[in-house]
Amino acid sequence: MLIPSSIDRRQFVKTTTLAASAALLPQAAHAEASAVYQLPALPYGFDALEPHIDALTMQIHHDKHHAAYIVNLNAALAKAPELASKPLDQLLATLPAIPDEAQQTAIRNNGGGHWNHDFFWKTLAPAEKSGKPSAALASAIDAQFGSMDGFKKALGEAAVKRFGSGWVWLIQQGDTLKIVSTANQDHPGMKGIVPDADLGTPLLGLDVWEHAYYLHYQNRRPDYVSAWLNIVNWETVSGRFVPKI
Repeated sequence: MLIPSSIDRRQFVKTTTLAASAALLPQAAHAEASAVYQLPALPYGFDALEPHIDALTMQIHHDKHHAAYIVNLNAALAKAPELASKPLDQLLATLPAIPDEAQQTAIRNNGGGHWNHDFFWKTLAPAEKSGKPSAALASAIDAQFGSMDGFKKALGEAAVKRFGSGWVWLIQQGDTLKIVSTANQDHPGMKGIVPDADLGTPLLGLDVWEHAYYLHYQNRRPDYVSAWLNIVNWETVSGRFVPKI
């Protein structure tokens, strides 16, 4: 085939490249559609939590870190289709039942990463929409920690004491509230993984991995925690709390 001019050559390359890309689109679309889990959109803009969490940190945290957990979780489940049909809550609550150790670890790390981050985004709101705990939750916080300030102090201490990467949680155990900390991407619903004393229903989860705050706060984790408390979505957190009957 003769290409008579440089313009024709450029057009030829452009056309064939577009054709090849178009041929791959159905495959990519099929792979995305067949994935068990998709990256959920944030319920607010990247800059909505400023100045407490900056837009660039939010974008990298969501579009890179959370997205990577989902890609890796889908890859792990593709090798275990019998597990793919289970709800993620159930899967993470029964991790010791997965006999293949490598598979269990992949689902623990990446399934936990997806669950924790999806929970985390919903726990936050712009400062002007942060609100206050419901009367029932506020009463329970006062009973357990003495006051809201007492709760914030206890949460901050747990966050600072968490060595390396992990999470700090406010959980409900029956009629009791408790602050617990987990390593890496573990959470308080992982039976057989997290100690029984730290199991419960998560109400609030604070991400203390460095990627959650390092661009703005560097090594000042206490400053990040203090700022983060200004953007807690207390309506959502209160909705997770089950008052004593």
